[in-house]
Amino acid sequence: MGKTKRAEPESLNLPPVGVDSHAHLDLEDFDEDREAIIGRARESGVDRIVNVFLGPDAYERGRGLFDGHPEISFIMGVHPNNADDLTDAALERMRALFQEDPRLKGVGEIGLDYYWERVPHDVQKDAFVRQIRLARELSLPIVIHSRDANDDAVAILEAEGCRDYPLLWHCFGAGIGLAERLVANGWHISIPGPVTFRKNSDEVQAAVARIPFDRLLIETDCPYLAPEPWRGKRNHPALSVFTARRVAQIKGRPLEDVWRMAGDNARRFFGL
Repeated sequence: MGKTKRAEPESLNLPPVGVDSHAHLDLEDFDEDREAIIGRARESGVDRIVNVFLGPDAYERGRGLFDGHPEISFIMGVHPNNADDLTDAALERMRALFQEDPRLKGVGEIGLDYYWERVPHDVQKDAFVRQIRLARELSLPIVIHSRDANDDAVAILEAEGCRDYPLLWHCFGAGIGLAERLVANGWHISIPGPVTFRKNSDEVQAAVARIPFDRLLIETDCPYLAPEPWRGKRNHPALSVFTARRVAQIKGRPLEDVWRMAGDNARRFFGL
């Protein structure tokens, strides 16, 4: 017997109201078929995509890739694994770029990453705080990267007065305790593909069940973290439909309702 054929995202027949709130379509992983991937997202019900540029160099190098795609908006931030790149000059470049380009909708992904240990923690924290303050100065939403550093990341955000500030916790992968703390602070939470995994996702699924609908977004983080039934393959925005399907199952709501609500939340959050 042959292998079971994986479901294609178009087969879910979702309306064009979804938003992939976090994608990396500027990476070289998409150089061979970027236009086809963007088209397939639209055919699968993805109305808008938020592309993440990891710093001003990446933004200036890659923004032209999307000139013909007004449905794609941008965020930009220096990732914690590159925090030592955030010089005074780089921060000033970012400030100018945010002021010049209305397609730049937020500062991110920024935060802390203690998993890779590529940059000393104090350097990461300094870059994090400086970018938080830049976002607040410019009245822009903040998108958080936190890996193995949740307590420190939340503590810094609270100390910087970010309670009830527009903030999105990207790639949520923790349990009920963190979810409740984020919600209590008035923040939004973005759910990635691993919520669909059969193993080691019970904690995340329990948290998803408790996250209010008006705080919940869907993301791919593509080309990483493809959901079932495409786990292990290159992720892309069309596959966000499978993440939404699992969230709908957890919530006990129709898929189309969750797809639309998560999309509406993203449109409001980023002003799309």
